[in-house]
Amino acid sequence: MPCANIFYFISASIAQWIEYSPPKAGMQVRLLLEAPKNMFIKKLDACPEFIAGDGTILKEPLHPAKADLKLNYSLAFAVLRPGKISQSHKLKSSEVYYILAGEGKMHINDETNQVGINDTIYIPPHATQYIENTGAEDLKFLCIVDPAWKIEDEEVL
Repeated sequence: MPCANIFYFISASIAQWIEYSPPKAGMQVRLLLEAPKNMFIKKLDACPEFIAGDGTILKEPLHPAKADLKLNYSLAFAVLRPGKISQSHKLKSSEVYYILAGEGKMHINDETNQVGINDTIYIPPHATQYIENTGAEDLKFLCIVDPAWKIEDEEVL
């Protein structure tokens, strides 16, 4: 069967293969549904948005309690609006921030530093921390918590 195009879609953990030949030869369609064996893909747009205890806007694409994944960590996408400051808090676990957009000041215990795009910040367990958006655009960053974030492991000050 001559095949003009092959389209591959990944949607909600299902791979869909559609093959068809050119319209002149008459449309021939074959649909094969196959669940991925090792790959997990979650679109950020599909993650519910919520306000974290520290006041940041979060979406959590990876968390071992929310998907059948063999992970010890959680991954969240955070947004802090211009002029806003997250509430001071402590986690029992370590945390890493990776800045995707915007600029701000990171506060960990008695240290303060300017942060911006492509900066990676390590926050040790039990450290008092907060971040402020000092720019004119949203401060967007990834948060990795290891072991995975749990509400009982966070103390908002």
